Amino acid sequence: MSSNLHAAHAWIEFPAAPRDHEGLRSTQAIARESRWRQIDRTQESMIEEITISRWDDPRSTSSHETTTPDDRYFVGIALKTTRAKLIRDGRIIFEGTMPAGSLYVTAPSKPLGAQFLSPSAFLHVHISTDHLPAHADGLNDLVLLRDPLAAELARALIEHGDAADLQFTRCIGQTLAMHLTRIELPRVKVNALPKWRLRRVEQHIADHFDRCISLSELANVAGLSRMHFAAQFRAATGYRPREYLLTQRVEHAKTLLATTERPLADIALAVGFSTQAHFSTVFKRISGQSPARWRLANVDGQREVEARPRRHASPERDWIASAAA
Repeated sequence: MSSNLHAAHAWIEFPAAPRDHEGLRSTQAIARESRWRQIDRTQESMIEEITISRWDDPRSTSSHETTTPDDRYFVGIALKTTRAKLIRDGRIIFEGTMPAGSLYVTAPSKPLGAQFLSPSAFLHVHISTDHLPAHADGLNDLVLLRDPLAAELARALIEHGDAADLQFTRCIGQTLAMHLTRIELPRVKVNALPKWRLRRVEQHIADHFDRCISLSELANVAGLSRMHFAAQFRAATGYRPREYLLTQRVEHAKTLLATTERPLADIALAVGFSTQAHFSTVFKRISGQSPARWRLANVDGQREVEARPRRHASPERDWIASAAA
């Protein structure tokens, strides 16, 4: 089951995880996971009612499976855009692009399998059942949301990095738990766009993102009316069709920014924006940085790595998207 939240559509990407602090893992307020969604329950942090951990996997493909403990709800917040397939009891619950800022919830004692088809990074929040009694019925299956408050809370934690203390992370966790109890899930269930239709639409957008694509055009590709297509597309991806198109344009723009020296105006036109001003506005809203600052961070970071191939890297403070570029 996947459902989407009627929410603002400004999304951010998050700082990369420090990689050279293996010796500090047992004392960090944000625990590092050695396996997906797994924290050593002998750690002192596990006695906390709300525990926060982080999972980073640079591999292009990976598969995982686990069951949520019977005394916990599990919340995952994507720190970078990834492609994923989520499976429960042999049934695919979600398959497609999971944008940065996506949030999903698993109820206690629920099994879940995941296949990631690109590098992934998640902030994981393990919440005691005592914190979510009022909203338990609405969280008894996986829920995929795009929630701006959860994204901002994750960003606050990641920006503090290893400097975050237990009191700070506990406060963030409690705020997220309270927020989950107040989320109003859609009352009318909308069936998600079937996977074969979704693949056709995604491919059409990938082939033509550099020009104007109307809702009617996408609906025709899917073989549905505009109204039914828009609702089913959003149920399947968490995006309105227009939002998805803009996000794809921004992703292609990042590739050009990181790999070429083309002027911003040329890149704006190449990815389908009519003006540089509109391109910059949308890029900053989705990525959290202007195109110029994003390019500077990526190009300088890449040059630094290439210039010092034999030295230990210092803890990364760049954005995840920069590290992945």
